[in-house]
Amino acid sequence: MLIGAAMMPHGNPVLKPEDEGTRKLAEALKEIGEEFSKAEAYVIISPHNIRMSEALGVIMAENLISWLGFGEVQLPGEYKTEKELAREIYQRAKANGLPVVDINFASLSGEYSRFPLTWGELIPLHFLEKRPVVLLTPARKVSRATLVEFGEVVGEVLEEYDKKVAFIASADHAHAHGNGPYGYAPEAKEYDELVMRIIQENRLEKLLEIPDELISKALPDSYWQLLVLYGVLKKVPMKVKLAEYACPSYFGMGAALFVRE
Repeated sequence: MLIGAAMMPHGNPVLKPEDEGTRKLAEALKEIGEEFSKAEAYVIISPHNIRMSEALGVIMAENLISWLGFGEVQLPGEYKTEKELAREIYQRAKANGLPVVDINFASLSGEYSRFPLTWGELIPLHFLEKRPVVLLTPARKVSRATLVEFGEVVGEVLEEYDKKVAFIASADHAHAHGNGPYGYAPEAKEYDELVMRIIQENRLEKLLEIPDELISKALPDSYWQLLVLYGVLKKVPMKVKLAEYACPSYFGMGAALFVRE
């Protein structure tokens, strides 16, 4: 059963907050962790594992291993994949004709079946109690409708699963706020404000109306995962319990917690 869903950032400022907005964001992440302590497994969709443009991925490796630090922060950790759940997501998506692939490395099972975890997974996991994980990867060149449909499939599978599961969209927002490697674009602020308003109002269907040009100029790292989250919540409607935002650097970060009515 799906017990809750969340948007969680993966920017390292939340690990050591230096301003009030980021401190509030980190407190929200701790609250998400408390809510999800009831879960027996997590499903995380993250843009920073394997990168594929035209196919969605389900990681089937048995062992998920911390790969390297990010921003001089080390987050060691080893997690097991909830393989039965991963297999069901893959098979159901495949049966629905979605462009999905299953991904393993070195060995089909056992200690040599290993896959690296990056900051995209480790920073959200830092705020959660340790549980088995299913790791998913989005794709930016599949249609919006496909991403939403994949989320619907995931939502169906999680709702039918015999364990309590939480779904997490690992997502940082626009990367063009200035003072960073991607320069400045006014669309960054526009995108972040729009997305956070959509989330706060729990009207994720409005994500489909965001123009391609705005996304292209704002340089977000969230849009595609949020469409999958929207699909999940279409199948299992939930209410918004909290939403926080901060922009201490060149990229925006947001957290949101969705719980059952």
